[in-house]
Amino acid sequence: MAEHSEKIPTVVADRVDIVYRVNGTGAGRGSATAALNRILRREQTEKAAGVRRVHAVKKVSFVAYRGEAIGLIGTNGSGKSTLLKAVAGLLPVESGHIFTDGQPSLLGVNAALMNDLTGERNIHLGGLAMGMSREQIKQRYQEIVDFSGINEKGDFITLPMRTYSSGMAARLRFSIAAAKDHDVLLIDEALATGDRSFQKRSEARIRELRQHAGTVFLVSHNNKSIRDTCERVLWLERGELRMDGPTEEVMKEYEAFTGDKKPAPAKPAAKTPQQKKPEPKANAPKG
Repeated sequence: MAEHSEKIPTVVADRVDIVYRVNGTGAGRGSATAALNRILRREQTEKAAGVRRVHAVKKVSFVAYRGEAIGLIGTNGSGKSTLLKAVAGLLPVESGHIFTDGQPSLLGVNAALMNDLTGERNIHLGGLAMGMSREQIKQRYQEIVDFSGINEKGDFITLPMRTYSSGMAARLRFSIAAAKDHDVLLIDEALATGDRSFQKRSEARIRELRQHAGTVFLVSHNNKSIRDTCERVLWLERGELRMDGPTEEVMKEYEAFTGDKKPAPAKPAAKTPQQKKPEPKANAPKG
């Protein structure tokens, strides 16, 4: 973590609840009884209409500081991506508050790429969407292309985005977002794409962003990426903040919980010394 004389908060989450409302089948939906209930009990419209409430994030509180890279881990459906979207201002909170110092940028949203346009055109649009000037985009254009590795196997940057694989598109999104210094950068599984060379470039760029007093949040199922990139981890499980602390401490508990940690190879059993076979007795001399 970059050294600062004073820890400056960039994101404060105070007992945050996030609830999704999902249209479900609901008991009796479509029946005459259900219709009557909707008329007579309008205060329970959601229930009568079969709307299901999913409590995705439950009373989560934390404070993030400038210069930190924070990993978000948890099993599928634990609320990691939901929490990131709320920090970015894309989802409302049911209760509690989220305060941010500066503009949070969710990777792949601010750099909103369009499939029918070329990669080249998308670099310009994505840069403008992040607040870069045309001159800044022009200066960093080749750097973005080289960082993404899009052209390593051909002139793909001049082709429409719809011709890209999902990995190529994700790498281009990250490259556009990483071309600008951010107050708060939120990354959701971006480092899972590409080869190890791209992952190393991404991790190095995240370290640079932190040195410029930015805060980085990284959601990933790749435990190695979390260890290589973050010095602090938030572990969400079933929407609740289960643990918040130094990376290695939290990862050890999480891997014990999920069973992901491979046991250390067993030491080979010590060989028991073989007993020497008794030597045959010499025949007594005949006398």
